[in-house]
Amino acid sequence: MNEKISKRSARVGIIFWSGIGNTERMASLIATGAESSGADVTVKNVADASIEELDSFDAVALGSPATNSECVEESEMAAFSRDAVRFLAGKPTGLFGSHGWGDGEWMRKWVDEMRRAGVPLIDDGLAVRESPEGEAADLCVEFGVRLVRASQISSI
Repeated sequence: MNEKISKRSARVGIIFWSGIGNTERMASLIATGAESSGADVTVKNVADASIEELDSFDAVALGSPATNSECVEESEMAAFSRDAVRFLAGKPTGLFGSHGWGDGEWMRKWVDEMRRAGVPLIDDGLAVRESPEGEAADLCVEFGVRLVRASQISSI
């Protein structure tokens, strides 16, 4: 299989839900990485995003902290994520979020759910304990870079 790198700027959408600001900070750092790779980035809280606008992006990152019993935030993000599946076919997609306890079970479940739905994930998700500082912040920036790289490669 040959790969071709696109010459135009990638359009990356980062949609997140954040309770205390950690996942929002991750979204900002991911945007920094994507922008450093030349992407045109849109960052939105899920409350301000529409499912249909996902169609305008070349790659998408969805973010949610672990809530309740190791779950994706249930009032908005879980429903958005389920509805987004039909717009994510063929689009490199990344999942990210923060957690304060547990071992990241919510991310593993989310990744499994999205893969079963056929969403092409760029990895096994980025889970950060508490606030993204130091090495965790660097991982967020690199996540944005990888998302752009994945969006620029297309099979021919």
